[in-house]
Amino acid sequence: METIKGVTPSTFIKGNQLWKKRISYYKKVNSQLGKAGRYRNLLDMNAYLGGFAASLVEYPVWVMNVVPVQAKVDTLGAIYERGLIGRYHNWCEAMSTYPRTYDLIHADSVFSLYNQRCELEDILLEMDRILRPEGSVIIRDDVDILVKVKSIVNGLNWESQIVDHEDGPLEREKLLFAVKNYWTAPKASNGS
Repeated sequence: METIKGVTPSTFIKGNQLWKKRISYYKKVNSQLGKAGRYRNLLDMNAYLGGFAASLVEYPVWVMNVVPVQAKVDTLGAIYERGLIGRYHNWCEAMSTYPRTYDLIHADSVFSLYNQRCELEDILLEMDRILRPEGSVIIRDDVDILVKVKSIVNGLNWESQIVDHEDGPLEREKLLFAVKNYWTAPKASNGS
């Protein structure tokens, strides 16, 4: 693996172990994760070394790993060296996804990274655009940011819940799990 600032063989191994633990926790909250057929196309909005995708290698899924152009460390080379698919992107802008939409979007600290760079609403609208109806989102971030994000996704008609970090309730980082609902017209009242 190329030399990447702050990444040593031991941090790489610890990262792999961390992601196995996180995926195990995700599956406890979202029982559909890991089941064949439910999720096929996944997007990791802040992939770092590709640990999320590497932890799902045994499942029949395709993961696009994105390294934000604002990331402190350029890790796209490491993602490629792992045999994973990846690209750079600025989440303040629209992402070209043609012809693909995603069944599951994973966002690890994306909103903290883009805080003061662009509006949360803009990123969430882009996520809504590229997420299939009944698709899922997993967002890891600081609890204060997640409370703001939850109010926005509820306005987008997503079902959402904030859950504790896998290490317990005392961690400031929390997780928001959300599902995008189909948009439907409101039912007309029959006047009774």
